[in-house]
Amino acid sequence: MASLKKFRPLFDRVLVQRVAQETKTKGGIMLPEKSLGKVLEATVVATGPGKRDDKGNVIPVAVKTGDKVLLPEFGGTKVELEEQEYHLFRDTEILAKLE
Repeated sequence: MASLKKFRPLFDRVLVQRVAQETKTKGGIMLPEKSLGKVLEATVVATGPGKRDDKGNVIPVAVKTGDKVLLPEFGGTKVELEEQEYHLFRDTEILAKLE
């Protein structure tokens, strides 16, 4: 099992950790797991250097470590590091950067 500090995505890949989903409403009602939807918000943990164009120039990724991003509902590759779940996405698959 790899360490998160030693994990570096290649090319235009971005490693994200999904935000923990709220299991309680504002009124204090506990929600069952089956009623919860997929979490689409995540924090960028690591990024690759970028993708190369036809001339060999590196095009840097659009996000940096610590950014909050909006993910597609499906896609990405699940990666388990240090007993935590992360997901790898291509830079172009990320829908938006949240500020």
